[in-house]
Amino acid sequence: MEENHKPATSSSFKKGDDKEESSEVEKPDKETKSEQPQSQDIDDKEKEERAGIKHTLQKSYDDIETFLSKLENDAEAPDIPDFVHKYVDLVEKKLSKHEPLFHDDGSFLKVVDQISRLYKHLSDSDKAPLINRIGQIQQQAMCYLEDEFRSLLEEPDLKQEVVADQHGEDQSTLDQSKEESNFSGYSYQVIPKLNKIAKEMIFGGYESECCEAYMVTRRNIIDETLNKLGYEKISIDEAQKMQWEALEKNIPPWIKAFKQCTKVYFSNECRLVETVFSGYPSLSTNLFSNIVRGVFLQLLNFVEAVATIKRSTEKLFKFLDIYDTLRDNLSSLDGVLPKWAEELRNEMTTTRCRIGEMAIFIFCDLENAIKSDTEKTPVPGGAVHPLTRYTMNYLKYACDEYKETIEKVFKDHSKIERANSTKKPRSYEGDSERNKYDDENQSPFVGQVLRILDLLDSALEAKSKLYKDIALSCIFMMNNGRYMLQKIKSSAEIHQAMKDTWCRKTSSDLRNYHQTYKRETWMKLLGCLNVEGLNVNGKVVKPVLKERFKSFNAMFDDIHRTQSLWVVNDKQLQSELRVSISAIVIPAYRSFLARFSGYLDPGRQTEKYIKFQPEDIETFIDDLFDGNSGSMSRKKP
Repeated sequence: MEENHKPATSSSFKKGDDKEESSEVEKPDKETKSEQPQSQDIDDKEKEERAGIKHTLQKSYDDIETFLSKLENDAEAPDIPDFVHKYVDLVEKKLSKHEPLFHDDGSFLKVVDQISRLYKHLSDSDKAPLINRIGQIQQQAMCYLEDEFRSLLEEPDLKQEVVADQHGEDQSTLDQSKEESNFSGYSYQVIPKLNKIAKEMIFGGYESECCEAYMVTRRNIIDETLNKLGYEKISIDEAQKMQWEALEKNIPPWIKAFKQCTKVYFSNECRLVETVFSGYPSLSTNLFSNIVRGVFLQLLNFVEAVATIKRSTEKLFKFLDIYDTLRDNLSSLDGVLPKWAEELRNEMTTTRCRIGEMAIFIFCDLENAIKSDTEKTPVPGGAVHPLTRYTMNYLKYACDEYKETIEKVFKDHSKIERANSTKKPRSYEGDSERNKYDDENQSPFVGQVLRILDLLDSALEAKSKLYKDIALSCIFMMNNGRYMLQKIKSSAEIHQAMKDTWCRKTSSDLRNYHQTYKRETWMKLLGCLNVEGLNVNGKVVKPVLKERFKSFNAMFDDIHRTQSLWVVNDKQLQSELRVSISAIVIPAYRSFLARFSGYLDPGRQTEKYIKFQPEDIETFIDDLFDGNSGSMSRKKP
């Protein structure tokens, strides 16, 4: 068939006619009045001529239909009557008028159908000139049909495409949005037109042109729709060059786009292509496959791009968001993708597994973050270490918000070998219950959490040795241990997962640190109140008594000044420490004071050696662990 260039769309021809007519009637001002009757005659003549063509085509339709019936039914081709030549002339003239060809009555499609049938049944005859003419006319008509097909496809209501997303994820809302979308935004008036054009192009041998027009147009519209959701295509190379903050912003739009595609767009696209190409199931299946495959792989490519970036602990939760999206929406594809789409399911599963593996690696990298913290400067005042805050807040957020997902990831990918983490959780000597818990009931995720807590505890013990004062190192361990314990208890998810074993052991450690602190500080102070050596031959030795009071005053003043700078932010722990100190110091001091203060001379001697009353001791103890400079200004004169 001789190749012709496709003509412009019918709308453009109409505009061209307007320009031609205006150029024909445009004259200088002085001639305008004289030319008006002539131009009016031309317009009337053209209208009559066009009406005549239409009337003649309608009149010839039945004759051509009768002739086609003979061609389709007779074994031998009959002679070609003259009215066929005249009909071809009329159609050619109709096309050459460049006027709107599509009407609600479907007359143009009937004409195209007859031309296609004529070409099909006469192609084996010896009427080569006529066949070539009919072929050229058919090609021109098909160009018009293709332009109209594209034009109708390019004008959906994209607002209806995103209506489901504006109403959230509720299934009833999704069903309602599907109904409102009217075949992906096309009205019920447009769908029959698309269907008729598709059938006519396929019948006329222009199947590939029709399918290409449909596929390219629909793919562009889907891309535009996803773009309206904020999703942008990002290649692996682009992702690797982007800062994480910039790439991270593209993940929520991707999640939204993926959910919309699997729950709304793909099902709408399936309905649309099956309706437009009704009667051609194989063709509609292939079209749907190509369109969905392109969009689907584009979305998965984004995930592959994200998976190639450098790992770091702060990226874990976005990876889990992606994993959740892939896992939760896999079932949505079952009702849309037929069996031939098993390849896409496998692609999705592979991508999800890769994201899951990356999530495990990132979570396990928290161990490396702890190991790499080699800071040798102790935290002032024995306060909670920043590493403790970061690690525990990280674990709490992971368990509160993503425990189910992380448990699933670790369960599905527990065979992954971690090159940098092979150590088992600590087993406490003599704790048979803990050993049983490790062996029988511990999930891979909980095991990893215990490894992290064990590593953090070891790191804190090492950092506590940076303090020269043993009492302060105990305060440091109490601060950090209490912070860890409170975070575990405040998270129902992680507390339930770890049960009470870890909490009991940590509480026991805190009590031991508390006892060591009291022994290193306050028991030494109470040594100043020792009564040994004060009585010689039944009499109190005043010089020794004065030295005892003097030593107590100096030591207590030093403790107050030093430990007022220490920090215990946990109010409960702070109160427990102060109460326990008061319980051992004040009764002992009150008893010592009551027993020996009378042996000092009243006046200057008493004031010199008895600097504190029991009430003063209690007041100064309440100054401890505030992180403020200790002051004896409240001391009684």
